[in-house]
Amino acid sequence: MTVDNEHTSRTDHTTDGADGASWGEGWDDEYGAVVRAAGRQIKLWREAAGLTQEELGRAIGYSLGMVSAVERAKRLPHPEFLARADRVLNAGGKLAALKDDVAEARYPKKVRDLARLEAEAVELGAYGNHNMHGLLQTEEYARALFEMRRPAYSADDIERHVAARMARQKIFERQPAPLLTFVQEEVTLRRPLGGRMVLRRQLERLLEVGQLRHVEIQVMPTSCEEHAGMAGELRVLKLRDGSAVGYSEAQLTSRLVSDPKEVQILEMRYGMIRAQALTPRESLAFIEKALGET
Repeated sequence: MTVDNEHTSRTDHTTDGADGASWGEGWDDEYGAVVRAAGRQIKLWREAAGLTQEELGRAIGYSLGMVSAVERAKRLPHPEFLARADRVLNAGGKLAALKDDVAEARYPKKVRDLARLEAEAVELGAYGNHNMHGLLQTEEYARALFEMRRPAYSADDIERHVAARMARQKIFERQPAPLLTFVQEEVTLRRPLGGRMVLRRQLERLLEVGQLRHVEIQVMPTSCEEHAGMAGELRVLKLRDGSAVGYSEAQLTSRLVSDPKEVQILEMRYGMIRAQALTPRESLAFIEKALGET
């Protein structure tokens, strides 16, 4: 994350679409040390046990290539990998204990930063104009977004990003529950990203989430003649300490806004967008109709 001024910071990629500014991300933040340390520990325990990479892989049900990639910090070990290696290498729980740190490292830094903000939010409002908001996406829908990204992600990167996006959805289960409001453009209900069946399941997910008492989903119809969101998608988060931050996205960039005057503008725009959109009750009926037509 780079800092533009004392109030605003910018990440180098978006969060709820599938874009990114670079060809590859790598482990270039503080979690790179975790990944490398895990690989070194596995190698040390393997060598102490007198096993080759191929022998360890055969014993725990993974390929030679996977064991080699994990030890070289090119691949993250799954919890099952760590548990099996711990057992085979008689590590006494030391390798298995790495699973929580490694699990967090699995998620791109931009997602960890955003998830931390969402964890602090008592209220979150989001307007989406080209795809479903990340917190609303089904796994299939999210995967379709990442698969169509250009330059293309590798298969491993796709799985990493999808897992990170799904992990953020724990916010729906938080207690006390935050107030979550979403406004989606009508086109996002009709654009069949990933295919018709993916869209159908995505609409079903919207109807399911929209029934939660702390969630309100609204639709901005294409026929609306006045629209306060023409500058693009945005979100506003109100945090536990009483402060608020805003978030906006464009091609290749995401912008976190903390300047109170700028946050106030985003709050005003989001309030107007909600007022111009269909009500939550009308929106659920609209989504049901779109589902029937898909």
